[in-house]
Amino acid sequence: MATALFVCLHNAGRSQMSAALFERAAAGRHRARSAGTLADPRGSVHPEVVEVMAELGVDVSGRRPARLTDELARQADVVVTMGCGDSCPYMPGKRYVDWDLEDPKGLPVERVRVIRDDIAARVDALVAELDRA
Repeated sequence: MATALFVCLHNAGRSQMSAALFERAAAGRHRARSAGTLADPRGSVHPEVVEVMAELGVDVSGRRPARLTDELARQADVVVTMGCGDSCPYMPGKRYVDWDLEDPKGLPVERVRVIRDDIAARVDALVAELDRA
């Protein structure tokens, strides 16, 4: 069982969608974690993200942003970064993948759906790769 860590800036959009879609695609074969380099644990997932995920039957409304810690990064087999630039974590010996994804915050739902579907395709590929490993 592999652990994938999805990291963005605020852990309220891209990384939350990625973790939730990964959990659905992996169906218990692998674990997902998500965090943000600037996350505020008092915050919440962006409403437009909650809406487009609900369209797929995935409820992220109760998830809360979490700040990235060294411990979370150490637990991961693969770290997927998205939009955190120089503030993204680096742990020697970890596999890193960078997904160039637009931040969904404040975007129209139609655009967030495109981002969600892009993430879903990337997640499916990652899960298939981890299944083969």
